[in-house]
Amino acid sequence: MALSLEHIERTVSGEKHIIDANLTLESGTFNVLLGHTLSGKTSLMRLVAGLDAPSRGRVLLNGRDMTGVSVRQRNVSMVYQQFINYPTLTVFDNIASPLKLAKVPKQEIRRRVEEIAGMLRIEHLLGRYPQELSGGQQQRTAMARALVKEADLVLFDEPLVNLDYKLREELRLEMRKLFHARNTIAVYATTEPGEALALGDTTTLIHEGRILQSGPSDHVYHHPETVEAASLFGEPPINLMDVELRNSELIIDRSTFAIPPPLAQLKPGRYRLGVRPSHLGLNRKREDDLSFRMVVGVAEISGSETFLHVSSDAFDLVLHLSGIHEFQVDDEVRVHAPSHKLFIFDKHGDLVHAPGQIQKQA
Repeated sequence: MALSLEHIERTVSGEKHIIDANLTLESGTFNVLLGHTLSGKTSLMRLVAGLDAPSRGRVLLNGRDMTGVSVRQRNVSMVYQQFINYPTLTVFDNIASPLKLAKVPKQEIRRRVEEIAGMLRIEHLLGRYPQELSGGQQQRTAMARALVKEADLVLFDEPLVNLDYKLREELRLEMRKLFHARNTIAVYATTEPGEALALGDTTTLIHEGRILQSGPSDHVYHHPETVEAASLFGEPPINLMDVELRNSELIIDRSTFAIPPPLAQLKPGRYRLGVRPSHLGLNRKREDDLSFRMVVGVAEISGSETFLHVSSDAFDLVLHLSGIHEFQVDDEVRVHAPSHKLFIFDKHGDLVHAPGQIQKQA
């Protein structure tokens, strides 16, 4: 089974919400839509579900055109940010509600409800009501109701955003296990790059209604096709600097470096250099590291990590450092960028070099 979007567009009151979206997702896969708030993730999922109709294009499921088919005639489930459970029904009846509407036999309903409740570890809660549950238990109930239908498509619209960190981690692990054992297409929307890497077999990057890139999550992260894709798939976003390759030199602002071996195949010209915050450090590790004198702006300590914001006259950088590091504002530091971890984009913003591989000549 496969879900295909062909040149999908959605225009509302003259404003384009989705622009020429083309995408194919296979059954048995967990697929993440990654984008900022209002980027078009929910709009795209509503089109897939049949809740909205596209202004242009087709939605195909296993080759069948579903574009004009109502949501009631599609085998689709959707889980939202909010815990949408019926307050007057027990957990069992909440989960069973779509099966009862479909007039599934009682014995089969009990079997399927107990099976999915066991998978989500809420089988001991089947007799309780939603108000007697914790937030995590309520979301597990909502997820169980979506999964019990054995739908062809299950859509998740940022379902874990309102849960605490520990619960989110637990549910992420469980969701991957559940869907790898089912012949279903799962689509999961999030604003968090970390969730995409943790959950997704594939990741689709969406920005201002456009699909920037789609493919296996690791590949999209390590080989972003554009500056926009690289900036979106990273938290904090990738650091960017304007550079020039001239003769045998790499020029960044007023600093000149010998061209590092990984960049030696690129033609002379102006480029944008990208380096992820986690790849920057305060200690030189290799002879061909690029080194910059910077001034500390702020150091954000988050758990066992430090996000260090530094600046020079020409550019700002963010470092993602392991451990707790304390700095004073206006401290001078030396920041090192490993040349084998650099991304290079051409003047149009297209990738020409990724760590370990030359993509194309500019």
